[in-house]
Amino acid sequence: MKLQIIYTRILKYRFIHIIMVCLLLWGCEDFLEPETPLGQIENEYVFNDKNTAIAAVTSLYGKLRDDSFLSGGYSGAGFIMGLYADELDYYSDPGSPLESFYLHQILPSNNSLKSVWEVPYNIIFATNGILEGIEASTELPQELKNQLRGEALFVRGLCHFYLVNYFGDIPYISTTNYIENSKVRRLPSNKVYENIITDLTEAKNLLGNEYISSDRVRPNKMVISSLLSRVYLYRQDWNNAALESSNVINNSSYFAIEPDLNKVFLKESSSTIWQFRPKYEGDYTLEGSIYIFTSAPPPLTALNSELVLQMEQGDLRRINWIGEVSDGSEIWYFPYKYKQNDYTTASAEYSIVFRLEEQFLIRAEARAMLGDISGAQLDLNKIRNRAGLQNTQATTSQQLKEAVIKERKVELFTEFGHRWFDLRRTGKADEVLSPIKSGWRNTDVLLPIPESELTLNPNLNPQNPGY
Repeated sequence: MKLQIIYTRILKYRFIHIIMVCLLLWGCEDFLEPETPLGQIENEYVFNDKNTAIAAVTSLYGKLRDDSFLSGGYSGAGFIMGLYADELDYYSDPGSPLESFYLHQILPSNNSLKSVWEVPYNIIFATNGILEGIEASTELPQELKNQLRGEALFVRGLCHFYLVNYFGDIPYISTTNYIENSKVRRLPSNKVYENIITDLTEAKNLLGNEYISSDRVRPNKMVISSLLSRVYLYRQDWNNAALESSNVINNSSYFAIEPDLNKVFLKESSSTIWQFRPKYEGDYTLEGSIYIFTSAPPPLTALNSELVLQMEQGDLRRINWIGEVSDGSEIWYFPYKYKQNDYTTASAEYSIVFRLEEQFLIRAEARAMLGDISGAQLDLNKIRNRAGLQNTQATTSQQLKEAVIKERKVELFTEFGHRWFDLRRTGKADEVLSPIKSGWRNTDVLLPIPESELTLNPNLNPQNPGY
């Protein structure tokens, strides 16, 4: 009975994915014959036609933008892990699933938690279907197959990267075989990372330096290097982190630090490496939708005031990237990186996933840990000087590492969970959060595996410690 439930659920998501492509291109009335197996649909119709094959791959980015850890909305890592860490304070309905992230009272039955697990794995399943369809296709030209395979491998590696940092040991899913997936076991985190690096390395070899689209919404080789540099940083593989970030930084014909802080999050920003186009032209970003408020008290969340107070005097990010609303003597702050929150004829802002500033901070940290003090200082000062600050005073490896982590806090706040993952990977989560989060326990460095997943597949046991 359990296998049938899983099979039904998997087929549902597979069907939804194919139907989405159909609706996008020509409608479904004459597309599906009642007896046609779904695998045959993928091979015969989607992956033997250039346009539908491309649409299948690019549909993954819409799912990432709207519902996943990369969403700028309520499901995204920037929001929920901003609550979980020390970036955002919660002001809305008591007892909500989101409040439980803020208070560190997450139960394995939490609905928001369920989505944190399910959505990436649904995307992974769709991605595996795409990879299998591309492999089986006899009509697509090899150059296009390489491009689409590279993009799909990147998405699969990206999803697993977030999952392993949320949950620790996880399954690495690389097939659409529902029988295998229904009994899958969790891999140790280091093995998950090995698979991520394998996928990303192949993706990097398959993709070129050129962007397929002028607005940088589809991955190229530099996008893969941007994620690889982060992966190596998290693994404390300092040499490779420095190498991959340098691959991006040195590509000056494509990227440059955007000198104007008010232009960093515009769609034409020179520091953008990869971004999401809004769903419709004229739409604003989800970040602009959920963070900005104009009256007090905040309707949902506000920036933790300590983040604002910890900014150095003269930091232009305080002026340009943070808004405020006051009521008498009380002041609340909100992220103001994205400023458009109304419809216009043309979208001015895209949701930026990877930007050059992160690569400088990755290389600064890697260089510091490798003993390259002057190199680390140069990279860190690139970010500080752009923010109107003087050169760093850090002169040792440890001082520089601490300075970089502090700089990441004020440069990357509310962007896709960076702050939480920094606290976790540096072992500082307990030190920072225990004084300010009454519900904090040191086992909270991992989220619980959703209860529903353990019920469907007992091989995912044991539950993470503390839950």
